[in-house]
Amino acid sequence: MRFEQGGREAREVRVEPGTTLLAAAVQAGLPIAQACGSDGLCARCGVVVLEGGAALSTEEPAERDTKRRNRIDAGERLACQARISGPVLATARYW
Repeated sequence: MRFEQGGREAREVRVEPGTTLLAAAVQAGLPIAQACGSDGLCARCGVVVLEGGAALSTEEPAERDTKRRNRIDAGERLACQARISGPVLATARYW
């Protein structure tokens, strides 16, 4: 799992398959917004997946509904809901 910060690759972290993007970001020492305790309700943890989107769990209807309600771009993923199964590169608007 790699994270980009400010247009440059910032951190890389190895995680077990099934780890959420949120847990990977925390493990990498990056600040990531969250307010609902990883319940997929607040949409504060939206991230942009730059590479490896196919290596993430399928977006469920509840995640799409949460993003719509909270006006999160449909192309983003909620880090607390997306689970990693392979190499991914992601960033967040606030990094």
